[in-house]
Amino acid sequence: MPSMNVAPNRCAWPGDDPLYIAYHDVEWGQPLHDDRQLFEMLILEGAQAGLSWITVLRKRAAYRTAFDGFDAQVMADYGEAKVAELMSNPGIIRNRAKIQSAIGNARAFLEAQAEFGSFDKYIWGFVGGQAVQNARSSLGQVPAETAESQAMSKDLKRRGFRFVGPTICYAYMQATGMVNDHLVSCFRYTEVQR
Repeated sequence: MPSMNVAPNRCAWPGDDPLYIAYHDVEWGQPLHDDRQLFEMLILEGAQAGLSWITVLRKRAAYRTAFDGFDAQVMADYGEAKVAELMSNPGIIRNRAKIQSAIGNARAFLEAQAEFGSFDKYIWGFVGGQAVQNARSSLGQVPAETAESQAMSKDLKRRGFRFVGPTICYAYMQATGMVNDHLVSCFRYTEVQR
């Protein structure tokens, strides 16, 4: 974490929102290998479809409560009563398709976990188990999707996951540190390489 006396050079996208800045400075691009956290991010990235990430970020605490801490085992057993409860929860994005996809994704997640031994092993396989170290100097150089995110999207869909298009998958890869898309001028660029 940089000194609070001098504003560090960081990617411009968080703007001046303290929540967004904290997310950028601590989480975004940090390689994640914990299955529960990887699952949480997959659900949240899907919830973001058509919305801004800050909208989801502001609702993350409510999502964690509503979705039982993103415990895939618990979520896989949600029925219609739970869907109705979630649809009436103002703390989350009340979109039936997204809520139902989260439940279906929990089931698909558990199957992938069982097949590969961990979801981490499966999902990081799309980058050969190592974070891709990009060296971008401007936001304009960051693509919306890549060959890897397209392959991930195709395979996730084949396994029954939903809200996992190639653009969502690339945002997921960036968020979970599978790719380092901090700009080279950003103080986090070298930190997430370690």
